[in-house]
Amino acid sequence: MPEQWRLEGMYMEACTCEAACPCIMLNDPTEGYCTAVVGWHIDEGNYGGVPLDGLNVVVALHSPGNMADGNWKAALYLDDGASAEQQGALGDIWGGQAGGHPGELAKLIGEVAGVAVVPLDFETDGKRGRIGIGDLGGAEWEPIEGQNGQAVTVENHPLAVAPGYPAVVGKASRAAFKDCGIEFDVAGRQTMTSPFSYAGP
Repeated sequence: MPEQWRLEGMYMEACTCEAACPCIMLNDPTEGYCTAVVGWHIDEGNYGGVPLDGLNVVVALHSPGNMADGNWKAALYLDDGASAEQQGALGDIWGGQAGGHPGELAKLIGEVAGVAVVPLDFETDGKRGRIGIGDLGGAEWEPIEGQNGQAVTVENHPLAVAPGYPAVVGKASRAAFKDCGIEFDVAGRQTMTSPFSYAGP
């Protein structure tokens, strides 16, 4: 019987699309393709009896066309602060074997280019923040200022990484990554940040 699990925390993504990213509305990417890094910080969580509090996960991906069509090339990066048991749990969840929303996202992956354990840093106040992926890349971002100085948010979009939560839309001062044949280096492009809550099976 599959392990029961739950996770809560913050997520972010930075990609090569102009803000607002057309992919989240199931339209074609700005450049015809989308390359991105997506990161999660787990505030509280467990996989069966394995605690996952405080750990980070990153997926780097390249979609050759409309993201809803799938065929993504992806690489998974696990927190080097995790034990072997915790790494296995995170791999099961983000590899899709454990079901839940990560399992739905995993169905869009056509090629797993690699899985590695690296230092992962994630800092955010829910609007601005930074993520570091060892010496492979990272991103820093600020929210876009909307009406009355409020952050711009988007919710209920069809390609949501964190369903049920409004995401703050921002722009990266720089977002860059290079590994496993996935590479980009941009500035002023789209970011999104929000809480997330996943569970399974």
